[in-house]
Amino acid sequence: MSTVPPEGPFLYDDGPESLHTGTARRRHGAIIGILGGTVLAAIAMVIALPLITGSQEQQSREVTGVFLKALAADDTETAYGLLCDAERGRLKPGDVAATYLGPGTGRIVSASGAHRDGTPIERIGIRWGDGSTSTFTLVNQDGARVCGTTHPEG
Repeated sequence: MSTVPPEGPFLYDDGPESLHTGTARRRHGAIIGILGGTVLAAIAMVIALPLITGSQEQQSREVTGVFLKALAADDTETAYGLLCDAERGRLKPGDVAATYLGPGTGRIVSASGAHRDGTPIERIGIRWGDGSTSTFTLVNQDGARVCGTTHPEG
């Protein structure tokens, strides 16, 4: 059985026309605008990040406050988690309070930036309940981490 194409009027007697009959336009402006917007957004994030997370000094003060409160509440797990890698390798969780706590309640009294081996660090001054002082050293390891102390000095 053979099929014969139908004859008669077609919707497109002359054949279908191309849907895109105009000259192609280049869209370089859109691509440049998208790339430029991406670069501006990245720059804005770099500028905004310190505003959101706070300066290194603010982060160090906050971490030191949490560290002192955790030790005062005998929460050695939290305090141990706030130590830098070197201190966690040196101390056991049960040794943190004996190493870092002074007599009485500790209170943050000062903060200053410094460098150790070319790496920025923060030194946080602590005044203990009996008037003695210690200095905690904090480094940046995925956030501020406590990484050493001076013994309480009267």
